This record gives sequence, C-alpha cells and structure tokens, in this order.
Amino acid sequence: MSILITGIAGFVGVNLAQALLNKGIRVCGVDNLSRGTLQNMATLRENPLFSFTQVDITDSEAFIKVCEEFAQQEPITECWHLAANSDIPAGVSNAAVDLKDTFMTTHVTLDMMKKLGITKLAFASSSAIYGDHGTTTLVEDIGPLLPISNYGAMKLASEAAISAATESFLEQAWIFRFPNVIGIPATHGVMLDFVRKLKHTPDCLQVLGNGTQQKGYLHVEELVDAMLWIRAHAPEKRALYNIGAEDDGVTVAFIAEETVRVAQSGARIEYGQGNRGWVGDVPRFVYSIDKLKKLGWNPKLNSTQAVQKAVRQIVEQEQNG
Repeated sequence: MSILITGIAGFVGVNLAQALLNKGIRVCGVDNLSRGTLQNMATLRENPLFSFTQVDITDSEAFIKVCEEFAQQEPITECWHLAANSDIPAGVSNAAVDLKDTFMTTHVTLDMMKKLGITKLAFASSSAIYGDHGTTTLVEDIGPLLPISNYGAMKLASEAAISAATESFLEQAWIFRFPNVIGIPATHGVMLDFVRKLKHTPDCLQVLGNGTQQKGYLHVEELVDAMLWIRAHAPEKRALYNIGAEDDGVTVAFIAEETVRVAQSGARIEYGQGNRGWVGDVPRFVYSIDKLKKLGWNPKLNSTQAVQKAVRQIVEQEQNG
C-alpha cells in the first residue's frame, strides 16, 4: 500500500509523513512549495519509501498525471488532503486565494481520487468552520456553522463536498477539525512571527491586538498521533472529530511573554488595540474533545506545555536556519 499526502512540505505534512514511514508505509507527496520547503523534507527524502513531486494541485491535468505515476509504482490506497491556504488574512483580502488553494484543491483531489479509484480520504479541516461562538463549547454537531473568514468558509465547503462524495464513491472519510497547531518545522503562525520580529527589533515585540485572544494549542506531534488514532479506531463512514488540548487555552499575551523569555529576555512588549489580531480572527474558542476521548485518545500536553515546547523548538529552528 501507499498513501498520498497533499501539502506534504508543510509542518503537519512532514510530521505525518515521518510517522507513516516509521510504520513502514510507502508515502508519496505533492506540494506547490508556496510555504513548505524542500529543506523541511530533507530527512524524508533520504527514505527509499518516500517519493515527492512538486505540482500545483489546481492544475488538474498535471496533478492527476503525477498521481498516476505514483500509482504505477505502488497502488495508492488512501489520500490525506492537507493542502490549503494557511494565510487567513490573505484570504480575507482576496477571496480568490481560498477559493483556489483551500476549496479547489479539495475539488480536484476528489476528482483525482474518483478517476484513480482511491476510496479513502483523510481531510484536514479547521476550527474556523464554526465561526465565532464566544465561550460556548464547540462540539462536532453544534450549529449553525457561520465561519467569519474565507478560509473557514472554504474548509466548510470542502467538508460538504467530501460528505457528498461518500454517497457516490468514497468508502471512508476522516475529517479532522484542527485547533491551533504548533511545532516544527514552523512555516507560519504567531510564534514564528514573534521570533522573527524579535530578530529585527530585539528590544521590542509588537503584538497585533491587545493580547487577550485566548485559544487552545496542540503540538503537531500530538495532532499526528490523534489523527492516526482516529484512522485506526473510528467506526463511522464519515468520521468527524475535533482534535485539541483539554483546556481553555492560553492568551496571546502568554505566548508573547514566553517567546520573549526564551528568545530575547528583557524585550518590552507593545500591544495593539482590540481583541482580534486581524479580520476573520476568532478571538476565543473552547473545543470539546469528548468524542475523541470516548474513542480512546487523550492529549499528553496541555496548551501551556505545548506552547512552551513549541517556542523552544521554533527559536532553535530560527537560530540554526
């Protein structure tokens, strides 16, 4: 068997691929390298069970050709679709960004799978599909779903397209609603942004918003572990699960303070106004992972511990990079 991963050069894709290779599973991956890098995959590319081709998924003809070539080496038994626009503000400024990179990548991936007879799909969705429910605990069947970013809207549209595909050709769909995922190799996100800001202005860290934004954070190593657990144990044909830490999260102010402590002790922190870092940012959400816990998986780190671990890793990444 072999598994196809889209968006493989991103930090979730790299960590997922390594976990699968460690199990002796052949992995083939595609990425347009708009954010992920070849360097991220350096260790993966040393493994004879790993294959990679750079391609834009929305170029349907080129993408399908690449997948056919992979399948000639060994049949593809399932696809993990991680490719998406990860820059939410960019999608707010230009809705075409998320239409192309978040939804159309899903549409073309489903089309490819149907043509090649691949009937199992794992999909990286997001907490952004819920919208802003304040302090209401987000369970998988809450409604209405009213995303406030184009990214969230296109992830929700992707979920709908996948659900429809389970009525026609998909035998299995695993849909993972990600929290804020952190770790390395970091390609974007608030921690990487803070570390790089401190490189340019070592005496001061400027923060978008007033620092009160509060969310749960999960380390990428635990995210991968949870996804593989769901894949192995979920009984539903449409397996839809929140993945996250089991707490109310931490504030942006805590992340800023921790980053300063590790990267540039003594730097002052200057906060902006309001509780949103950007348009489309949900300032606070609380995830329920009761469904996932009933399946038998529990996180080992809380949000504080995950942030502390990721900050240390990202500072080291940037120092060595």
